[in-house]
Amino acid sequence: MVGGYSEAQPATPEIQRIVDEVKPQFENQANRKCDVFKATEYQTQVVAGTNYCIKVQVSDVEYVHLKVFQSLPYENQGPSLVSFQTGKTRDDPLT
Repeated sequence: MVGGYSEAQPATPEIQRIVDEVKPQFENQANRKCDVFKATEYQTQVVAGTNYCIKVQVSDVEYVHLKVFQSLPYENQGPSLVSFQTGKTRDDPLT
């Protein structure tokens, strides 16, 4: 689908790097600390940059879904956390 999100794919080291960069933003906005913060799968949407929807494991049984925006390389900015959903499970589809 043009303009929509890609199919969910297993997380890559690059996706984990993005998740590591936005972890402090998540912890601040969610008002919690996470010992575990492991990307498991993701989707992308190309806009004027890239939107990522990423499923992240934060405990043995809890997951969160992060929406992250990465601007175009020439803008020289790191990824930014746009929104998140808590209380997800491993089996919840990315939405």
